[in-house]
This record gives sequence, structure tokens and C-alpha cells, in this order.
Amino acid sequence: MLRKPSSHISKFLFSSAIQKQKRTMGSQPASPLHFGPFEVTSQVFLTTPYSFALVNLKPLLPGHVLVCPRTPHRRLTELGPAELTDLFQAVQRVQRMLARRYFAVPRPAAEAEESYSSDGSAVNDSDADADGIVAPDGTPDAGSFNIAVQDGHEAGQTVAHLHVHVIPRIRYQTAKNGEGPGDKIYEWMAAEDGNVGGALWDREVKKLRSQLGSRPEPGGGFPSIEDSERHPRTTEIMEAEAEEYRTVLRQMDEE
Repeated sequence: MLRKPSSHISKFLFSSAIQKQKRTMGSQPASPLHFGPFEVTSQVFLTTPYSFALVNLKPLLPGHVLVCPRTPHRRLTELGPAELTDLFQAVQRVQRMLARRYFAVPRPAAEAEESYSSDGSAVNDSDADADGIVAPDGTPDAGSFNIAVQDGHEAGQTVAHLHVHVIPRIRYQTAKNGEGPGDKIYEWMAAEDGNVGGALWDREVKKLRSQLGSRPEPGGGFPSIEDSERHPRTTEIMEAEAEEYRTVLRQMDEE
């Protein structure tokens, strides 16, 4: 007859699983990860049992990242319950990390009277949102987010691997209202600026060109540089950003 594990053993196993997951979250992936057909391991800063998050080759705004299921499902409706739960829990964790990184920004010149939140954190009346809610720096309520899924080709999906766009909107800088880009990011997402798949394809072509050289042209001409090739960031910049996010996640895990 099988005996049910004691509560002490169950708590130990649960605690060990949580600690193992935390160590994985803020560390570099141990095995290659792919976003569609593209290998993106060095861009990944968060892994969970069913999902991963990576820095964007063509971010629309600072902090624009992607969260994907490990299995390359094309559509949101293809995810099972465990995958769906894990994906959006990862989205929430990424939001908290980005808030800590981006939602502690300098105030406008006009200073407001400083006060304190219920947890003792210093806040400022100028940090109130449109509803009058004042939140401590570094918390999700100290800014806002665009969370977007282009679910299918007709919706603008350029990589046939489901991904969630997480875009921080930084108060006084990139918020919808004010001097930031406003609603233009929705146009950018559907245009070349948001063409993630095209940018990754361009990168792979560039790798081949570096190995093979440019395609021979009659008369010694050279192909023109596509405008889309000027926007993507370098691998070094993306790796540095991914490591910065891993550091913030490790700090969050230690608290």
C-alpha cells in the first residue's frame, strides 16, 4: 500500500521546485531556444517551464520585449491550459521586471509635494495617473503597458510562432499622452518598424553574406542597402540588454 508523503516532504519538494524555477528564470538558457526558425538563445532573459522571453531585434520603444511559448504554436487557441497559464504568468513577471527597470524616471521640472505610500515608499503627487492613483517608483502602477498579440498573418504576425508584445509606456517619456509617440506605435507595429520576422530574416541573410560575400553583380554594381536593414540592433546590444534584465530578475528573486 502506497503511503501519502508527509506534509514536511511535500513542502520541501514544493520549495525545491520553486527555487529551481527561480534559478532558471534569471539565468542564461542552458540549451538553444528558437523563435520560429530563428535561434535566439543569446536574446533570452527569462525561461519558465513552458515559455521564454527575449529582447526585441526591432523594439518600437525602450523595453519592448517578446514573450513566447517554448513550443512553436502559431495561434493562441493552440495552447493547452498549462501553457496558456504559464505564458501570461511570464508576461506578468516581465511587466514587473520592466517596471523596476523603466518606471523610476526623473520628474518634470515642476516638483509636487512628496508623500508616502502605505508600504512606506516615497511617492510624488506628480506621479498620479489619470485616475489619481499614486504608485511607488518601480512598480507596474508607476507607468503603463501595451500588451499585444498579433494572432495570425492577417493580424500582422510575421513569425509563425505565437508571441506577446510587452511594451512599457514610461510616464513623461513614452506615454500615450504628452510628447511621446502616442498612438503611432500601433501604426509602427503593422509597418516595417514592427516587422520582427523581416528583421530576423535580414539578420540571417547578413550572416550568410558575411560568409559568402555579396552576390556578384554584372558590371561590378552592388545591391542597395534596404531601409529595413538600418533599424535592427546589433547582437552585442541585445545581449547586454538581456543580461541587464536577467540581473533585475535575480534581484527580484532574492527579495
